[in-house]
Amino acid sequence: MSASTSTPTDTVSTDTAVVRALRRIRVPQTQRNRELALLLFAFAINGSAIALVQLGALGAIDWTFLVYCGGLTALVIALHILLRLRARAADPFVVPIATLLTGLGLAMIYRLDLYWERHGWEAFSTRQLAWAGIALIAAILVVMFLRNYRVLFRYTYIFGLVGILLLVLPVIPGLSGGGNADVWVDLGFFTFQPGELAKIALGIFFAGYLVRTRESLTSTGSRFLGLTWPRARELGPLLVIWLVSLGIIVLQRDLGTGVLIFGMFVAMLYVATGKTSWVLIGVVLAVSGAFLASRVLPYVGARFTNWLDAFNPDLMDDSSFQLVNGIFGMANGGLLGTGLGQGRPYLTPVAESDYILPALGEEIGLIGVFAILCLYMVFTSRGIRIGLAGQDDFGKLLATGLSFTIALQVFIMVGGVTRLIPLTGLTTPFLAAGGSSLVANWIIVALLLRISDAVRSRPRVVIG
Repeated sequence: MSASTSTPTDTVSTDTAVVRALRRIRVPQTQRNRELALLLFAFAINGSAIALVQLGALGAIDWTFLVYCGGLTALVIALHILLRLRARAADPFVVPIATLLTGLGLAMIYRLDLYWERHGWEAFSTRQLAWAGIALIAAILVVMFLRNYRVLFRYTYIFGLVGILLLVLPVIPGLSGGGNADVWVDLGFFTFQPGELAKIALGIFFAGYLVRTRESLTSTGSRFLGLTWPRARELGPLLVIWLVSLGIIVLQRDLGTGVLIFGMFVAMLYVATGKTSWVLIGVVLAVSGAFLASRVLPYVGARFTNWLDAFNPDLMDDSSFQLVNGIFGMANGGLLGTGLGQGRPYLTPVAESDYILPALGEEIGLIGVFAILCLYMVFTSRGIRIGLAGQDDFGKLLATGLSFTIALQVFIMVGGVTRLIPLTGLTTPFLAAGGSSLVANWIIVALLLRISDAVRSRPRVVIG
């Protein structure tokens, strides 16, 4: 027998490799094709929004800014191609929704820059473009190098430590970036908001911690009012997070981040245990903490006063001026809006950041605002669906927690500017000007993509 003679085993191995290669080539990537169609739709809407802003505010189209936006489009396409190669089964709705929201926010920020005649690096839209590029590159890197998200589970307590350090950075002497709340860090050449990245690190920590301690948290307690209530010794983790949230409110004067972190932990605790009693206890602690803060801390009390008595003439020209102007702007927009570039959103202070939703509401109307809220609702539902579809407890908690964080942040901001709840110092995800928020939210997008791909294509690999 000659040396070139192949054995049956070699033939089978070769055939298997060939079949696998042909399968990669021939099998239609249904999820990615759907994503591409939605991305083309998002690109068309974003480009049209910027063109309409220019026509409404300038009466002509400036192609320079549209070309710059084309760079972001190229990065999104690069992310899409990477998903075709590395995460073919990832959820097809997450990236298009994030792209559309980012583009609409950029269009409104650009519209405000046109009115105030801000150019170059002084323009918020220029900085938002740069941060959007950084955010997309960060998402691409996460998808490229985080091949198995369960690697994060190994570093649960390291992420917890990093999250705490990020939260305390703004109160360190010499690092504070100023502002009404101590949430910014000034590094000299740029400032950033570490709390936005802290929510991701703490989300990973909460997921890993709850997986490790779920058995004790779900142990049988006492029955009362039809619910099983935890024993007193099991309330320790919830009380610790509650005290940390109060510490953020007191030391940093940041009501929004404190509420956001506590709400994320309560939501993940409910998913981990399935006990409604944990949610009720969390709501009671949150309400009692907010009431206590409003009585003790002057700035929190002022927010409650502006919320309850916003149209008081003594407050309208002072502390509630921003809130009332935002409400009047949305009322001026009515059902269909004044048209992009044709309203007066510049009358509301800080419209490109805290009040970007009322600014959009004035120019695209109530129907447009409802469409934006529907996008957030679909984004959140896809994230929760990713979590619930998985067989891995860590991935389930992480996807659910991060998705709920986006939903809670939207509720806090939309509720604040519409006077449903007191206004807090958070940013509207993807829409508002702010590099830290944009980078953090696109990293969340990348994590959801990785988890969804693992759940759909390699379930046996991620079971742990």
